[in-house]
Order: sequence, then C-alpha cells, then structure tokens
Amino acid sequence: MCLSSRGASHGAGVADDEYIEAGAILVDTAAEVFAEAEFILKVKDPSVGELATIREDHVVFTFFHFASNSELTRSFVDTGAVAIAYETVEDDAGNRPLLIPMSEIAGRMAVQEGAKYLEGPQGGRGILLSGLPGVASGDVVILGAGVVGQNAALIAAGLGASVHLLDINVNQLRRAERVLPPNVSTYMSNKYNLNKLVASADLLIGAVLVPGSKAPVLVTREMLGRMKQGAVIVDTAVDQGGCVETMRPTTHADPLYFVDGILHCGIANLAGAVPRTATMALCNATLPYVIDIASQGWEGACQGDRTLSRGLNIIHGKITHRGVAESVGGQFHPLPFDTKR
Repeated sequence: MCLSSRGASHGAGVADDEYIEAGAILVDTAAEVFAEAEFILKVKDPSVGELATIREDHVVFTFFHFASNSELTRSFVDTGAVAIAYETVEDDAGNRPLLIPMSEIAGRMAVQEGAKYLEGPQGGRGILLSGLPGVASGDVVILGAGVVGQNAALIAAGLGASVHLLDINVNQLRRAERVLPPNVSTYMSNKYNLNKLVASADLLIGAVLVPGSKAPVLVTREMLGRMKQGAVIVDTAVDQGGCVETMRPTTHADPLYFVDGILHCGIANLAGAVPRTATMALCNATLPYVIDIASQGWEGACQGDRTLSRGLNIIHGKITHRGVAESVGGQFHPLPFDTKR
C-alpha cells in the first residue's frame, strides 16, 4: 500500500488524480502518512513536528545532512527508527547517485541566482556576467570541482564569464579540464590561490562536499574585507555547515543578507525553486533503491547492496556512519551485518 497526503506534489505539477491512477491512497495530512506507513520517503530532513510522529519501526529515506545538525541527529537517535540518507549512498568509485541530480541542479542554479543578485537593484555590483564587446566579463570563482562545481562552471562559462575553478584534487581538475570550455581555468586549492581568487570574484560559489561530514571553512570573515563591494557569495555547501565562515541558511522567500558589503545567499534548498525538474530527477535516481527496500526490507536491501548500505546513518538509536558520528561528537557503531557486494 502506497500512501500520500493530498496535494503533496502539486508544486511539481503532479495532480492527486495521477497518484490515484498509479495506485496510491491519498490521506488528508502528512501525520496520517506517518501513522499508517512503515517506509517513509521524503526529500528534506524531518521537521520537528514530523520527528514527534516517527516510530521505532519506521524506515525514513531522505536527505538528512546530519553532520551539520547535531540536534536533528540526537532527536532522530531518540526515535529508535532507521535513517537512510540520500546524500551518503555511495558506490565503490565514490559516486553518490542520489546526490548527483540535486548537485547538478544546485550547481546550475547557483550561477542563475548569483547572476540575478549581481544586478544593481538587488544590491549587487551591477555586473553582467557575459560582459559585452569592449566590456570585460564577470569573474566567477568556484570552490570545489565535483558535480556541483563542474555544473556551475558549465553554466557560468556558457554565459561567457571568466571562470576560476579550485579543488584540492588534481585528478578532479584534470577531469574538469577535459569536459569544460576554454574560458574555465583550474587551480589547486591552497591558501595563496584562495586569497588571490576570492578577492577577484564578482560571484563566489561554494561547492565543497565531504560526504557525511561538515564542510571545511575555506573563506573566513577576514577574507571578505578584500572582496569587491557588492560581490555575491552563493554557498551550496550550507546544508553541510557551509564553506564560508559568515554564511548561514536562508530561504527562497528571504534569500539574501549582507556582511561587510558582500551579498550572502545561503538558500538551503536551491532545487526547491524548480520542483518539477527536481522531482523527476530525484525519482529517476531513487526509484531502484525504493523498490529494493520495499520488496526486501531495509536490512535485506542493504545487505545485498554495498552502495545502499553506505546510506545507513542511524539504526535503532545507533549512529552507523563514521563521518556523522565524528561531526556531532557521537559514538560510531559499525553496521551489524556484512554486505554481499
């Protein structure tokens, strides 16, 4: 039996009738879903109200980002339920198949949002990223050359900006060089390059990810003093604590604030602005795992798939992901079973 609350996907352009035609049973509230279901699928981490309805027999499959939220971690531990986090499902090559589509959206939207906030009426420098004949293009600096960073670089380069992409992994930079346009320059991320490039940025994009752990702070408050007035920072790492010291989570309704004359955009759910695209992309990625968990149970599915098992963050009150445990100061417990592949 599949349950959904009425109107759950109206924002994504999916009508209630389409859910019914697919065999779902609609109820009036999310609380009723939690009361009746055993396997809970979400997109964002549980709210305070939802945490109060989570039972010991629940399996919750969603984005959690526990590493940056010790209070959420403690609260979920107290429920006794099982947490499988989209963001730490990882294959042997280090790819994160459930994070990739949201990272692709976040990278592309970071440039879109940043370009908008660079406009004068938004408080920005009044910069057109593409420039014009006889007028230099804007400088976009991207910290991190993973999925977010490469997608941000692709869009910024497509707009005609001068793009500067940094990472600590030279192999990641080599891969970026092979696929990105020539107006993208790559740099090793070190103190010298960070100080030089951050100061030159019209748009600075944080795209750093340490799976299951807090993002490292790369841009300090002191570094803001060397940035151009009206420059924009969009930190897509804000879900994991952010890689900019002065960044805090914001919303689509209230996206911006200023620190030392620098615009800060810390929208914690950039993909929420494009719900139809995000829904389709996430469903494409999650569906095979959802079918496995629903048909085999969470333990059978995770025992049979090492990639999925890495998504297990909390099992019945025990933190089973080392990065989460280290980030929140909790005790790490290895998985209680071996995986088959």
